[in-house]
Order: sequence, then C-alpha cells, then structure tokens
Amino acid sequence: MNMIKRKLEDLVTPQLGKNKVILIMGTRRVGKTVLIDSIRKKYPEQTLILNAEDFDVQELLKNLSVANYQRIIGNAKLLIIDEAQVLPNIGQILKLMIDNIVELTIIATRSSSFDLANKTGDPLTGRSIHYHLYPLSQAEISEVENALETTQNLEDRLVFGSYPELFHLIDTQEKASYLLQLVQSYLLKDILAYEGIRQSDKIVKLLRLIAFQCGSEVSYNELANQLGISKNTVENYLDLLSKVYIVYKVGAYSTNQRKELSKSSKWFFYDNGIRNAIINDFKLLALRNDTGLLWENYLIAERIKKNAYTGKNLQYYFWRNYNQQEVDLIEVENGRLSAFEFKYSDNKKVKIPTAFAAAYPGVAFEVISRDNYLEWIT
Repeated sequence: MNMIKRKLEDLVTPQLGKNKVILIMGTRRVGKTVLIDSIRKKYPEQTLILNAEDFDVQELLKNLSVANYQRIIGNAKLLIIDEAQVLPNIGQILKLMIDNIVELTIIATRSSSFDLANKTGDPLTGRSIHYHLYPLSQAEISEVENALETTQNLEDRLVFGSYPELFHLIDTQEKASYLLQLVQSYLLKDILAYEGIRQSDKIVKLLRLIAFQCGSEVSYNELANQLGISKNTVENYLDLLSKVYIVYKVGAYSTNQRKELSKSSKWFFYDNGIRNAIINDFKLLALRNDTGLLWENYLIAERIKKNAYTGKNLQYYFWRNYNQQEVDLIEVENGRLSAFEFKYSDNKKVKIPTAFAAAYPGVAFEVISRDNYLEWIT
C-alpha cells in the first residue's frame, strides 16, 4: 500500500511559525515519527530533531538555561522532540525555549497524556496546542483504497484494527503476532513504567476484564471485587489506561435521573486490534460471538477520529432508561443532540426508542449499518 498521508498533517502545518509548542499525543507505533518526518521534509534546513529516549539528548537538555538551549537549537526554526514525556523537566524545558527563542516552533510528541504539569506547575498554559494522532482512520485509508477494497477489508479492520504497520503485513498470523508484541512490548510497558503503579498484574487483569466488557456498562464495585482491589484503585487504573490512549470512557446521558441512568459508564478501545490482542482472539467474524461489539467499537472510534481531524469538539454519551430502552451513541455539539444505533446486520426494523423520543423530541436518529457507515466515518 502506498504511503498514507495523515489528516493531522494538515492541522499541524498551519501552526508552524507561530511561536507555539505543538503537542502530538498518541500510542507508540501509531505513526507519530512518520508524521513529523513528513512535516520536517518541508523545512529541511530549518529543522532540528531530538529523540528524548536517547541518553545523550537527555544529558544535553539537563542544563535548564536559555543559553544552553540557544546553543543547542542554533538557527533552527522548527524543533522536534520525539517521545518528550521521558524528560523529567519537560514542561520547564519547553517553556524556557518557547519564551526566549524568537521565531521558534516546537513539536513535541509523547506516548501518553500524563500531564506535563505533574512536575512543573503547568508552565505551558496558553503556549501549547494539543493534537491526538490515532491509528489510521478510514478517511485516511480511503485516499489509497477504492470502494471494493474497503468492502473487502472491513472484516480485517474489525479484527486486526488499523495500526499503520499492519498495512505492510499480508498474513493474518503475522498481523496477530505484531499486535501481541505491540501490546506487550510497548503499550503495557508505558503503563507499567508509570511511577504510581504498584500492582502491575492487577492493571493487566483489569484491562482484560474491560476488553471482555467493551461496550457494556461497567460496575467499578464488581471489577474491584473480581480483582481484590478497592473501587478507587480501579477508577485510578482506568484513568491511567485512558492516558496512554488504549481505552476511553463514554458516560450516560441524562436530564431526568428518576427515569434515566446517569452515573453509568462504558469503556471502549481506540483500536479493535488492540482489544483483540489483549484477549488473544483473532478469529474470523463467522466464528465469533462478539461481532456486534466489534462493530460498535470500530464505528465509535472512527467517528471520533473523523470529528477530531475536522476540528469538531463533541461530547459522546450513551442513553438508557430503567426500562432497558437504549441508544448506542449520543453526540452533543453546542448543545445539539444526535442519536445513533449500530447494527452490523439488518437495520430495517430498528426504530428510535419511544421513551427517548418522548424525552428528547426532534433529536435526529440514525441507524448505522454496513449500508451507510462509510458516509458516517469518512
């Protein structure tokens, strides 16, 4: 497959030259290095790249002085710091650079969203722009793939996900091995390296439980009992898992707490392949009993990518009342609601829940199936 241009490049490029710190966040192997290399090629004589995981680079940046950083940066107008989160004083380093070196733009990539303010007191307020780089979106893939190929590859996306390197692998066993290694060698490593983790086996088991309950309402008390840890610890661990961009939470939407669930939450994965790797299940759809789950997880993740890359700031919820009527996804944009139901198979019999229609009259309702999903996610 040809090189796939990332949508984020068109968002980042206009910010260059504005004396800002551009933070690009996303899991390892999601394509951050390839993205910044593509940006760098447009400014070959004005760019300096530093890999923060290189010990020599870490030593070079230890001296927190403007003079030191001016010497390092020289005449460069664009400084790229890859995997910046490993630097202990990264917030102070970036602030000293951006405040004192004229016409400098910094791109800092990181594999987690552990706040730069943790050790430095939020020094980048008003000076930084945040972007999230996701696994490849279908909108990006569609630039190099025709409609027939997209249809033929849908099952592969539902099972193996959309990490960039998968598109260079043909054999399904190779894809499964790659994802298993990715989870063990990179994603879990980032979580377990965090200084607050004491029971590494518990957080791995929690991730497996969430993988099995993906798209279902989660009981923190039940998870705590299963793992033998406190409810607060469960919530803290899930927060960490969201900060390394493995999972994200969708809360319940409610304006009537007597009739509607208001405190429930569901957890989804940013990528189907990562979810399936965590439970080591790469069977074909015909052999699975979780196709509906995979379809829902895939669609919501793709929708999030689409909205993020087109500059939309939406909130995402699900809806359910105590009579078990449910809507899979509620999008809220500037106070306006849109409701969606996901069906991998036949969608002709699906109607808006009567209680939801009565509580929220006039809200647009749409069923997303294989017949119309591409229009919704690209």
